[in-house]
Amino acid sequence: MCRHEEIRVPNRRKTTRATPTDSGPAGSPTAANADGISQKAADTQALAASIPFNTTKPQEHGLQNALAPGEGDTVVAPSRLPSGSTLTEINGNDKAGSVAVEGLNASIDTLDRVRVDSAGRPLTTNQGTLISDNQNSLKDGLRGPVLLEDFVLREKITHFDHERIPERIVHARGSAAHGFFECYDALSDITAAAPFQAAGKVTPVFVRFSTVAGERGSKDTARDVRGFAVKFYTDQGNWDLVGNNMPVFFIQDAMKFPDLIHAVKPEPHHGMPQAASAHDTFWDFVSLMPESTHMLMWQMSDRAIPRSYRTMQGFGVHTFRLVNAAGESVFCKFHWNPTAGTHSLVWDEAVKISGADPDFHRRDLWEAIEAGAYPEWELCLQVFTEDEAERFSFDILDATKIIPEELVPLRPVGRMVLNRNPDNFFAETEQVAFCTSNVVPGIDFSNDPLLAGRIHSYVDTQLSRLGGPNFHELPINAPLAQVHNNQRDGMHRQAIPRGRVAYEPNSLGGGCPFQAGAAHGFVSVPARLRAREEQAKVRGKPEAFADHYTQATLFYDSQSPAEQAHIAAAFRFELSKVTVPAVRERVVASLRNASESLARQLATELGMPSLPDALPKALEQPAEPEVRLSPALSLLARPGDGAVTARKVAVLVAAGVNWAPLAGVRDRLTQAGAVVRLVAPFIGLLRSAEGTELDAEASLENEPGFLFDAIVLPDGQDGVDALAANAHTMDFVRDTYRHGKPLLVFGAGTGLLAAAGVPQQPGQDPALVIVQDDAPGAVAAFMQALGAPRRFERETDPPQV
Repeated sequence: MCRHEEIRVPNRRKTTRATPTDSGPAGSPTAANADGISQKAADTQALAASIPFNTTKPQEHGLQNALAPGEGDTVVAPSRLPSGSTLTEINGNDKAGSVAVEGLNASIDTLDRVRVDSAGRPLTTNQGTLISDNQNSLKDGLRGPVLLEDFVLREKITHFDHERIPERIVHARGSAAHGFFECYDALSDITAAAPFQAAGKVTPVFVRFSTVAGERGSKDTARDVRGFAVKFYTDQGNWDLVGNNMPVFFIQDAMKFPDLIHAVKPEPHHGMPQAASAHDTFWDFVSLMPESTHMLMWQMSDRAIPRSYRTMQGFGVHTFRLVNAAGESVFCKFHWNPTAGTHSLVWDEAVKISGADPDFHRRDLWEAIEAGAYPEWELCLQVFTEDEAERFSFDILDATKIIPEELVPLRPVGRMVLNRNPDNFFAETEQVAFCTSNVVPGIDFSNDPLLAGRIHSYVDTQLSRLGGPNFHELPINAPLAQVHNNQRDGMHRQAIPRGRVAYEPNSLGGGCPFQAGAAHGFVSVPARLRAREEQAKVRGKPEAFADHYTQATLFYDSQSPAEQAHIAAAFRFELSKVTVPAVRERVVASLRNASESLARQLATELGMPSLPDALPKALEQPAEPEVRLSPALSLLARPGDGAVTARKVAVLVAAGVNWAPLAGVRDRLTQAGAVVRLVAPFIGLLRSAEGTELDAEASLENEPGFLFDAIVLPDGQDGVDALAANAHTMDFVRDTYRHGKPLLVFGAGTGLLAAAGVPQQPGQDPALVIVQDDAPGAVAAFMQALGAPRRFERETDPPQV
């Protein structure tokens, strides 16, 4: 911020002479007659004369200056008059306001400045004119034609016609929330980044979760990568950590990104399928891109169908640099681990949910936050040096590779809590613009070729979506840190810069705004790789990038047997949708290089007459891997804290059920933070066996069992008979059991298990709790199962229940 004296402006009086704006005196002007014009001319001359030449010009040359740029030239102005646009700024009113506050960009403030609450207010036009009638168009007589002069109608319809903006090409369907990041301990030894400078430091965040392939109106539960984008509103500016719920990607170079997205999007000749990778063009592309194999393992795993946004991990994907105040840097990978643990859906469940509630994840996030069950993640770092990176058997610039936690353990550095839903979906969730190029001092890029493309692509996309170069001024995108630069004009400009100077260096503005220099400003790491690396400009990849299968094998072999079965089933389903046998065979041939057993299983289940030969490898003799099994890659490795907060439990009821034990279960679950709903054949009032009036808020039809995390089956023969007479009940029970979820069963409710074909083996299935004598102990066991991972041992292929 420039340093100035308190503003000196003349007393208001009429100027008696006009001053030309296209010429000036030969000599130095003086403040004759002490009028404003003369004073401004004199002060401007003094200010400009105090910078006789550009003293920083020599600093633009040479290696040392390039490594540590200096602060720009600036001088203290004699007054605020030279930097002002006009002398009339002293003439304020309710709209124009007063003189700009010195050194302040007043457009930077909390979102309170743009929030609108219309309670108790009448309708107006966009110009503030009160609307007398919002029901009828202006017509020439009661039955006459509508008149063109009806500006209220035209404004309303025109705005409606332009309500939508182009959706994102990828990550179009998203949900978001506000929250905060809290640092555990100062990390100033490794980074100067603002969020990590003090223990307990809190930084506001806005987080958007999304699917990748589907359009804005697609379903939440598609098998897909999920976006995990965090905007930190730091006191050094905005930092966007734009990642996914998987730590690797399909491709190694941004050159291939348009090809990947074109392949996975609906096929252009008929526009199908929406939000799905189970079609020819996707599998044709990836079967010819062996570097995709590792990502395909993740994509076909349960990671691609998370239980909720609250229970999925987030990753920065790329290798970044952390830089401390001394300019020393280390490599880093970012991990978000959910406190609630990593949990997923099963495929049958995901398909059914997509039909019953395509907004399943969006609704879950919104309802959890509204209920005070704030989602929380722990931010962990993998930090390593250049020397360590060079010793790895893989290249850390390859986005198709992970760094196993066994090689570089996770370092917890802070927690993120989402505690506020947006006020307006469009203004915040839809207009938020994440850009990987948004970094702050202390965070820098690596030479990852995929990251390099993203640095350009995200900004370029927002220019198209949001209509011009000023999308950063939209309230949700505006930083908390002050913004001062010489950018001007463009579509949708909101800031009103004061003064005549829009360039640097300058003397007419006292050099302001001036460059901050290396001591305060962002400085790229001078050499992101050692100087001995090849300096020629080439199009190519390092040889280590050619190892396309080692980590795919690591991922598959590190999964539990149930997760391996799910991967095989996902490949089988997706490849069964491929209509060209040669493409299907090519995928299986590629998988032979990652897992021979998986490839053989798929060849059999896809009806191939013989197992195709393995595809040739780009690197026949890859380096020996440091890690062959990594338990951390299994979803089951992060079961969470066992809490039942925000878990949804259906209590099935009908007229004649025994309510007393159900009431006790409901109370205990509710006290623990779970969401309990009474589900009956029909919504409305019914009476229990004890005569208690129950209000069923959901029906077996409108809230199917696969939307819940667990169910409770009642006692009371009349009620059980009424439930058994409804076929939806059997679906409810079967789906809950098949999807590995807990069931708590009282007395006669065991008849519903038998009718649904659910095996009853007391003691062998801890998530199937049948109440005998010890109801409190049974409820405790049920709650423990509710907070634990699924019981995948129930699964059979094909399903038997």
